[in-house]
Amino acid sequence: MTHTHWFLIIGGVLLARGLTTTILGRSPFTSSIMYLVVGLIAGPLFLNLFHFDPFKQSAQLELLTEIAVLISLFSAGVKMPVPVKLSRWRPPILLAWVSMSITVGIVAAFAYYVLGLPAGAGVLLGAILAPTDPVLATDVQSRHAGDNDQLRFTLTSEAGMNDGSAFPFVMLGMGLLGLHDLGDFGSKWFLLDVLWATSAAIGIGVIGGTALAHLGWMLRGQDPKHEVLDDLVGLGLIAVVYGLSVSINAWGFLTVFFAGVALRQTENKLTSTKRKELVGDQARVEEVQLKAPKIDSVRVDIDLPPKISAETLIFEEHLERLSELLLVFLIGGMLSVHFINWETVGLAMFLFTVARPISVFISLIGSSTTWRLRCMTGWFGVRGIGSIYYLMYAIDHGLQENIAKQMIQMTLVVITLSILIHGTSVKPLMSRFWSTKISR
Repeated sequence: MTHTHWFLIIGGVLLARGLTTTILGRSPFTSSIMYLVVGLIAGPLFLNLFHFDPFKQSAQLELLTEIAVLISLFSAGVKMPVPVKLSRWRPPILLAWVSMSITVGIVAAFAYYVLGLPAGAGVLLGAILAPTDPVLATDVQSRHAGDNDQLRFTLTSEAGMNDGSAFPFVMLGMGLLGLHDLGDFGSKWFLLDVLWATSAAIGIGVIGGTALAHLGWMLRGQDPKHEVLDDLVGLGLIAVVYGLSVSINAWGFLTVFFAGVALRQTENKLTSTKRKELVGDQARVEEVQLKAPKIDSVRVDIDLPPKISAETLIFEEHLERLSELLLVFLIGGMLSVHFINWETVGLAMFLFTVARPISVFISLIGSSTTWRLRCMTGWFGVRGIGSIYYLMYAIDHGLQENIAKQMIQMTLVVITLSILIHGTSVKPLMSRFWSTKISR
């Protein structure tokens, strides 16, 4: 396939997406389905206009998915409501760590006993498929900064955290396959890959996001104008904190998500404090005017300068949509007809209807979440770009070719079915959820 063909196909998809925005908004399915269908038609399944081999081009695909996930994680973090309270964050924390760990175990057992994979490969497959995806799940996630809907918040923050919390299990699976040093009885894995890499990642993210919020307030507080290059500040923060995190062997995905959360929440606190000061100034001015009516009317300007997170969010979301289009289109170009068999389809159905719901219900035992919320959360475990990244990461770090190709088939079919099944059910189920919620 030549560069000319790539220009024609990608350009056609972009034009179709841009011109059909209103139609897609009214349709019962998501935009990801359209990208996937175009990719399937152009790929080996139908016209065979192009074929993207994920095993041979794993390095390029790893980089593309890495960038897409980082941008999506930062956008998800920026949209988190404030403040952070354990009562509000407890459900997504349980989902991101407890539910995800249970899912890894269930999928690993299914892969070992049913699919006949080695134990290490089963754990690795579980780690690849366990995280929910921040890129493809936008229709069930927070739509804007400060969206306080509990379901959207839970799914968004879960996806933001578990793309990093899955990494220790990826390393555990690779270690069991002889591709990573786990130490005596797993001691090195637990101390470095679990405790150190997780805590350091969260710490760098919180410090980085908080520092940028204060620095931006100091440097730009007197000049509220929005400049075009301000949109690059968010990308700069992503790159810096991610680079720092990876350089000290911490999980960079967690770092970027928490950097977005810290940036938004710190700016909101600064804004709230400043607004209270300005409202107090206005009240004092009005008090003076009441005592001396002859004094001309004066009003304190309580308009606050725009926040960095708010300025960069739209730009990041545009990049997120472009990466979603490209990568979902490529998924269609990776899928071959022989990938679809009882093993791959059976694994997908097992994951959607057994592993995900069971793990969600177990992890949320004792929490304040309602049964309706648990059912919705248990169903909308969208799999996508993050799973491809983890798989490409394992391949680039020496995963055996026969196991790698088997996992490619399973992962691509799971993602494809997730896009189709979750993508067609999200709008009607969310509409019903909202209508029931409003009627109550």
